[in-house]
Amino acid sequence: MPATINSAAVIGLNCHLIKVEGDVTSGLPGFFVVGLPDTAVQEARERVRSAIKNSDFLFPRTKVTVNLAPADLKKIGPSFDLPIAVSLLAVKKQIRLKPEDQDALFIGELSLDGSLRAVNGVLSIAEGLKINGKKRLYLPSDNAPEAGLIDDLEIFPVNNLAELADHLNGKKLLKQYTAPEKINSPDERIKNLPELFLIRGQHHAKRALTIAAAGYHNLLFVGPPGSGKTMLAKALRELLPPLTFSESLEVTKIYSLAGLLPLKQPLIVKRPFRSPHHTSSGVALVGGGSFPKPGEITLAHRGILFLDELPEFPRAVLENLRQPLEDGIVTVSRAATTVCFPAAFTLIATANPCPCGFLHDTENVCRCSEWQIKNYKKKLSGPLLDRIDLRVEVPRLKTEDLFTKQTTRTTEEDCRPKIKKAQEIQFARLQPHGLLYNSQMDNRLVEKFCELNMASTALLEQAVKTFGLSARGYFKILKIARTIADLEEAENISEQHLAEALQFRQNS
Repeated sequence: MPATINSAAVIGLNCHLIKVEGDVTSGLPGFFVVGLPDTAVQEARERVRSAIKNSDFLFPRTKVTVNLAPADLKKIGPSFDLPIAVSLLAVKKQIRLKPEDQDALFIGELSLDGSLRAVNGVLSIAEGLKINGKKRLYLPSDNAPEAGLIDDLEIFPVNNLAELADHLNGKKLLKQYTAPEKINSPDERIKNLPELFLIRGQHHAKRALTIAAAGYHNLLFVGPPGSGKTMLAKALRELLPPLTFSESLEVTKIYSLAGLLPLKQPLIVKRPFRSPHHTSSGVALVGGGSFPKPGEITLAHRGILFLDELPEFPRAVLENLRQPLEDGIVTVSRAATTVCFPAAFTLIATANPCPCGFLHDTENVCRCSEWQIKNYKKKLSGPLLDRIDLRVEVPRLKTEDLFTKQTTRTTEEDCRPKIKKAQEIQFARLQPHGLLYNSQMDNRLVEKFCELNMASTALLEQAVKTFGLSARGYFKILKIARTIADLEEAENISEQHLAEALQFRQNS
């Protein structure tokens, strides 16, 4: 009679329950795993065989078949080692499952000596377990803190196969994991001055950073080498508020699936900051592989994707950003499956105005030909630039600004409380619609929350004609103006708010 053990597979970020059916029949000795297993699951045969023997159990000397159901769902990774071993021990009556354990879920990678190693995607599995109405979970000890982030689960950390067998047989019970109380840690950034305060001059660019941080708007800095573009871009990290607990869970699920979650840090509390090199491929950026894994834009979810020297990226790679920037998700299709990953990130990029970097510079002469400048700018397509909300020119730093030490507090240092207040205003306005920030508003919500008076309407109409703004550009101007108004805690968008928004939208 086959023994059935519950396990789980993670496809994208979604958990799918798997039935691991172990059976022993007469015939020539052999160990077969069926049900669309990948190479790692096929190799479980040798790990499970050695783990059972080295844990002082008897491995069947006849034909052994393990079925992973449903059979049309691809199974990847070593997390099925433990449920396969438990199913074979159960079918030979070497362990006896109590009624409460028959509905439990088992995951874990086995070493040859029977000890358990941590696996990826545990947070998604724990969340899926709760959604499917199950409560009990057996998993490697190192993964217990991660699973403990989900409430109302019975989590049992396991160190090795023999220890689990003793527990299931009632000889020596495992201790249930108790998650520590969730405490919102204070924002340590407040203790130190933000990096923005250390950057001299560039007040226009700093204002753009404040607006971008408040409304999660995409931002492009264009300027000559050494003007401070990269320092300004990296300063955005300290302007953004810390992750909420629900956002932390989203980010942690992604990093757990990607195998980037530190064992000593079960919950990610800082917003991601991803800075891929310009030699990165399209697959590295958006995700993929024969069985899709998250790329850089998904690893930047709820955080920042920083692309330094944007025109140095291949144009084909950059064009992959168009759909995620618009929809906040990325769909990766392969022959085996189609997976949707979240990609709600803030894009901040830098660029030189020409290949040598000194076009329109006041101190150095540009030596690029007209053809070189044209080809350089062609690397950034119009549709991609149209999706970047704020475009800011960062000129060479003036000599007096460079030699003036900032010994007193400036207005930039006080921008974090303003950003926090502006985001509270946005949350109160947009939370009933399931949104958090102004940049997420669709056209319907823009029409509702970004009403203009007659003077502002006339100004915007003139700007559309003068700058040749697209329909997307029109709505982005209104979103930026709404963020500026929120920074000033103004109920309505004024002509001044709209005029400032237009300064950041002119084509470079």
